[in-house]
Amino acid sequence: MFVFAQQPSLANQFIAELRDVSIQQDRLRFRRNLERLGELMAYEISKKLPYHYIDVQTPLGISNTQVLRNQPVLATILRAGLPFHQGFANYFDQAENAFAGAYRGSAPAGNDEFEIAMDYIVSPDLSGKALILCDPMLATGRSLEKVYHALLRYGIPAQTHIAAVIASPEGVRYVQQQLPQCHLWLGAIDDHLNEHFYIVPGLGDSGDLSFGEKV
Repeated sequence: MFVFAQQPSLANQFIAELRDVSIQQDRLRFRRNLERLGELMAYEISKKLPYHYIDVQTPLGISNTQVLRNQPVLATILRAGLPFHQGFANYFDQAENAFAGAYRGSAPAGNDEFEIAMDYIVSPDLSGKALILCDPMLATGRSLEKVYHALLRYGIPAQTHIAAVIASPEGVRYVQQQLPQCHLWLGAIDDHLNEHFYIVPGLGDSGDLSFGEKV
């Protein structure tokens, strides 16, 4: 598990701006900060992917250098994940992409948990590829788990990386228990989940802050 907030970097500046209630009013800046964090995480994750050497012809000779053996598949959960996903796509610019529509459903009566509804998923073949599954908020971890297992119908990835900007300790533990084969990349781990399963202190609803409130 890699946590950006555990060391000084520009990532902390972008996370601070995402949290700031006065800066949050600027939706363009909010989306751009999510995108920037996606770019930073893409760079770090790129160090764990397989490479091979190629010869590149320059005007003066041949340069032998390492390049990605294969582009990863980038997957995200609609709609909140779109700006974050774009940051990854800016760096892995030839990657294939997968998208899932997953959201919190109604909690059954007498149950302190909620259902995860998923009504849309599309993906390329994942067999033997590196999968990067990104979602800005890792709260309970249940939506990420459901999307990951739904994606497996398209093939078994060689490696899977899960990226989130803000995570709860409860969500981190859940993902580590349920998906031990996945690598976690987090901007920050916050204090706890409240009774409504929102991360505290968190930053609010990432989808609403990016695109406007839902009706």
